[in-house]
Parts: sequence; C-alpha cells; structure tokens
Amino acid sequence: MNSSFESPVQTIHHPLLAARKVQLSIKRDDLIHPQISGNKWRKLKFNLQAMQQQKKSELLTFGGAFSNHIHATATAGKLFGFKTHGIIRGPELDEANPTLNYAKQCGMSLHPVNRITYRLRHDQTYLAQLQAQFPNAYILPEGGTNAAALLGCKELAQSLPSSDVIVCPTGSGGTLAGLIEGAPQHTKLLGVAVLKQAHYLIDEIKQLSNKANQQQNWQLLCDFHDGGYGKFSDNLWQFCQTFSKQHTIPLEPIYSGKMLFAVWQLIEQGYFAKGSHIIAVHTGGLQGLNGLKYRGLID
Repeated sequence: MNSSFESPVQTIHHPLLAARKVQLSIKRDDLIHPQISGNKWRKLKFNLQAMQQQKKSELLTFGGAFSNHIHATATAGKLFGFKTHGIIRGPELDEANPTLNYAKQCGMSLHPVNRITYRLRHDQTYLAQLQAQFPNAYILPEGGTNAAALLGCKELAQSLPSSDVIVCPTGSGGTLAGLIEGAPQHTKLLGVAVLKQAHYLIDEIKQLSNKANQQQNWQLLCDFHDGGYGKFSDNLWQFCQTFSKQHTIPLEPIYSGKMLFAVWQLIEQGYFAKGSHIIAVHTGGLQGLNGLKYRGLID
C-alpha cells in the first residue's frame, strides 16, 4: 500500500460554527483509496506487513454480511495478489448482497457460519482449529482491530494538524485506541460509540492502548448510537444528506455520519470551549450505502 499518501483535511464553514466560535475540520480518510478507505486502510497496512513477515500467503478474517472490513480485505487480496477468506455471520449467504457479491468478485472465499459459531471468533480453541484448517492463513480479527492495526491509527493521529479535540466513530475501539497512542497528551479525544450499551468498549480500549490507562484525555460518548449498530433515525439520515450537499462530503449513517451528527449536536449545545479547533475523522465505509439501499433503508 502507498504509505506516503496522506488524505486531505477539509475545513467546514457554517453559521453555527461562527456563532459558537469553534473551528471544525474533517480528516478525509474516505479519500485515502477508492476501495480500501478510511480506518480499514489504516488497520490493514501494518497487518499486511506482519502477514509478509510471517510468510503467510492467505488472509482469513470475520464480518457481517455488509461489513466494511470484509469489503476492504477482499479488495486488498485482489490488489496485492493473495487469497482471502471471510468467515461470514450467516447462516446462509445472500448471493445478491452487494458487499458479499463484490467480495466474491475480488476472489474472496466466503464461509458462512451460524451465529453460535460466529460468537467463537475470539475463542482461542476455535481460532486454533481455523489455523489448522487454513495453515497458510494470517488470521485477522473482526473489524481488523489488533496491535498491528493500532500502529496505522497511531500514524493517522501523528499526521493530523494541531487541534484541541479529535473525534472519531467507534465500533470495535481500535481507531480510538490508536489515536490515543499517537495524539499529543494536551489533545482531547472523543469516540462516538455507534452501538448500544457500548460502555464495555472502555475496557477494550484500555487493553489495546497503554496510554488509555494512564491518560485522562479521552472519553467514549455512549449516548449517540441512535438506536444501535446499523440503526439510524430519519433525523440522522436527513443530517447526512444535508451535510453532504452543503460541504461536498459523502456520509453514511452507520459510522462517520453518526459521529458528525453527534459533533453537530454537541456544538449546538455549547459543549466545546470557544476557540476550540475540532478535527473529526471520516473513517470511510461509504460502500455501506449500497447495502442500505439494497435493504430499502434509504432511497
């Protein structure tokens, strides 16, 4: 992967920001690569290096039917010429699903499993069985989050201009953990949890990042999930569409759209100190819009 490429930072201009005397910039990681965008690119980068070092010729990972991570991993396999396997939360594959269809076209072998088996994805015995079944495979956790992924997200933090606050959407906790590792201690880091009852992620983030245990400069916001993972209100989708039109930044309502809607509400509430510079990280995932259209959840 082209590690020298950096995505742009886009400044947002809006009367609300002027009224609240805050500056908002968007780190456009959605532009980092046409198919492997955002935090998936960041997380895969050092994992692919580890895979080479371990002399593995295949990559096996896990995801749901509309997973950004499955989409990105399948693309990487096609681009860099290695075999990919997706353990898909099933129990059956919908051949017409746009994400799975694309993954298949990229050459990924899809292995649907029932939900009980899928729950074993962190179980060491199950992982050992998979390793025996696929001896040439580098096994990557769901969402791509592990120690190698953190290096990519740490690199992202170090690439950002100076700011008072960095905000990102939080699903598995890896992106936030990596940002904590790489950001200066005087910068406040906010993760917007995109799933319900996400307080358990606080411990996971602390397990991933040593700095998260030592520093008080970060927080996980758990009240902006808008109904839970993959769920969103009409208000949120309306916000995404309006914001996209006004600022020419495409948004989906599952990750970055949800995060920016939270940021906007916090700005309206006067949450950020006057004079604050906020950088919101757009983590990509725009392929998910096809899945939402396919399910009839958006037009």
